Formats: sequence, structure tokens, C-alpha cells
Amino acid sequence: MKRPTPDEYFLKIASVVAERATCRRHHVGAVAVKNKHILSTGYNGAAAGVKDCLELGCLRDELNIPSGTRHEICRGIHAEQNAIIQASLHGVSLEGATIYCTHSPCILCAKMLANARIKRFVTSGKYADDGFLDLFKEADITFDLLPRPLFKITSLD
Repeated sequence: MKRPTPDEYFLKIASVVAERATCRRHHVGAVAVKNKHILSTGYNGAAAGVKDCLELGCLRDELNIPSGTRHEICRGIHAEQNAIIQASLHGVSLEGATIYCTHSPCILCAKMLANARIKRFVTSGKYADDGFLDLFKEADITFDLLPRPLFKITSLD
């Protein structure tokens, strides 16, 4: 039995977090980690306490808006944004943290991650928006696109 690396482990956790998403287009999960300790998690979906896309349908689909564009026409809050919000609600700083996410970030999330002072972003999936790359380089945020980890759960019986 091969033990997963820390990167594989936290990417797998991000995938499990994504299962809670309420978006009809993408299920995205994010995990903020520092010193191998989970600080917060987030998934994409509507604001707390309001109806989501699973119940109301997708505005972006109804208007034929392509992925990676017109982010303002969406009920959803992105997984990375929710991870930042959850950390803030609980008084947890993300400065120096690594974000593990199922998809690469949009430019809006990249700006927020830079201001949260994260140092590394790890993903195994590509999003339609590559605008974050220049910002990450300028903000000195390491970006790692890794192979998708095996999703088999291994344990001793």
C-alpha cells in the first residue's frame, strides 16, 4: 500500500469538499492548509441561506454564458472565496498557507488569494481562465498543476 503524499492527500480532500457544491456546471472544492493542518475549506455555491442553482437552475446556462467569463452573472460564490470567508469568520489567517483546489483559479479568486497572502496554489484541474498566472507570478505565489490523485481510498481492514 502506497501512502499518499501530502499534496495527493489534500487534493483528495478538496475533491470530497467539492461534493457539497450546488453549481450545475462545476463542482469545485478548496482546502486551505498550513504546516499540514487544515485551516478552512470551501466549495462553490450560492450564498448561505438563499436558494441555489440546484433549486432554481443556472443563470449562466439560461443566458448561454461561456465558462470563464462574466463571473458577476452567477448565484455562486467560488470555492476559494468560500475558503477565505470561512477562515475570516473563524479568525484564521491564511497568510503563508497553501490552497489545494480541484480547479485552477479565475482572476477574481486569484486577486483575493493574493490579498489573503497565500504562498502556494496546488490543483489537478484546469479552469477556462488563465488570467491568474501573471498575477501569481507578480505576487510570488507558487502554482503547481499536479496529476490527478487516485481516488481509491486505501485502508487496512
